[in-house]
Amino acid sequence: MGVVLSARPTVFPSQRFLVLANTANCFRVTGRVALSYRLLPCGSVADGRFRQSTKGLGAEMSLVVIFSYLAVVLILGVLSHKLFRNTGEDYFVASRTINWFILLMTLFGTNMTAFSILGASGEAYHRGIGVFALMASSSAIVVPCVFLFIGTRLWRIGKRFGYVTQAQYFRDRWESDGIGLLLFILFVLLLIPYLLIGVMGGGGTLATLTDGKIPQWAGGLLICAVVLCYVTYSGMRGTAWVNTFQTLVFMTLGGITFFVITHRMGGFANAISKVDTGLLMQAEHIKPLELLTYICIPLCVGMFPHIFSHFLTAKDVGTFRYAIILYPLCIAIVWIPSVLLGILGNVDVPGLKGSQANNVLIQMIGMHAPGVLAGFLGAGVFAAIMSSLDSQSLAIGSMFTHDIIGHYRREAFSEKQRVWVGRLFVSGVLCITYLISLIATPSIFRLAIWSFTGFSGLFPIVVAALFWRRSTKSGVFAAIISVILLWLYFFLRNWQ
Repeated sequence: MGVVLSARPTVFPSQRFLVLANTANCFRVTGRVALSYRLLPCGSVADGRFRQSTKGLGAEMSLVVIFSYLAVVLILGVLSHKLFRNTGEDYFVASRTINWFILLMTLFGTNMTAFSILGASGEAYHRGIGVFALMASSSAIVVPCVFLFIGTRLWRIGKRFGYVTQAQYFRDRWESDGIGLLLFILFVLLLIPYLLIGVMGGGGTLATLTDGKIPQWAGGLLICAVVLCYVTYSGMRGTAWVNTFQTLVFMTLGGITFFVITHRMGGFANAISKVDTGLLMQAEHIKPLELLTYICIPLCVGMFPHIFSHFLTAKDVGTFRYAIILYPLCIAIVWIPSVLLGILGNVDVPGLKGSQANNVLIQMIGMHAPGVLAGFLGAGVFAAIMSSLDSQSLAIGSMFTHDIIGHYRREAFSEKQRVWVGRLFVSGVLCITYLISLIATPSIFRLAIWSFTGFSGLFPIVVAALFWRRSTKSGVFAAIISVILLWLYFFLRNWQ
């Protein structure tokens, strides 16, 4: 923290040094310990070296903390393999033995991607407080309802018939191989942009926190490598353990991040007073029809393959109770700080354009919480990113193993071999996603919304499967094709 010693001392929170100033001269006080100082004239060559060295030291400390965090995640995922029962059911749905707390953490953590941390703050930077109404408030209401009316019923059906993927259920429900195959292809295509969110967010976070010492491509590669290791080795049980740990990390550190940054900005009231009131009063920024359509976006949870997999891991139907009750509280804990910090970013980092705002939160962390603290807060962002990326990757492997290999080539592979095929498919999809992330530049928020829109459009299918006995496979095919055509139409019309 920096202090100007004059008649009236002034605090400069974003500095990491002491400045001794008077009307005649300006000196910088430096020293490794409080008893050893030397004075450097401001603006001198030595002063420039001091600035560069402290900045570099902060980046190095952040890097140490983040790498340590990734090591802990990897170790936790690997240790969970000791409970592996060496069966396909245990690898893909943890033998349906997950308790209420882990289920709550995995369902919530899997939904909180880089979209909720980086995307929400980036969108709030441009559009203001209304972003909370667009997604967070509707999610707090709609998602628990999906858990109650859809999730519990899918668990009962999955438990009774041994289903592991959605396509298995829909194929049997309407007695159509074509429906299962078409949905498999569509799910994979819609999940790739969702995976991109995590890879792009992780790479950008690491690059920003280390001042570019680790480029974005290397950060994305590191994220993919760590996730691939514990997902392919430990399966759903390892994913659930790691998700629980990471969800607790980013929920805790998200609040700490908000407190630290607003404190360094002179308090929340002081910081928010500097924000353009147009970002706080949203009458013209968000139209009523847009708000109404965004309310439908959280319905995508009912069709996410990775959420379906987590539904099936529950020990019993009563396990869903706490996920339904506590989910809105968890939403508030994560989204309120993210949106408010995105708005405050206009004070610290003005003038960001388009997708540049994806990293506004990371830039603010670097400004106000350098060094070790920045590393911990960055680890919180990594936790949110990886808690989704692992479940999505495992879901893709599960779909390929059961919907393609298990259905069409079941006799050609043993159960153990099918698990290995799933692991290889996960590796291939992550490689493709990583390569796409090297050339993709869109807003994380917009990328997520397009993925969510596709899954939301498919939601009537699961409703028909559960509640409409007279629904037919012809109607389901019509629904799927209409979603594909409408999605492509609006995508090509509105994507910039």
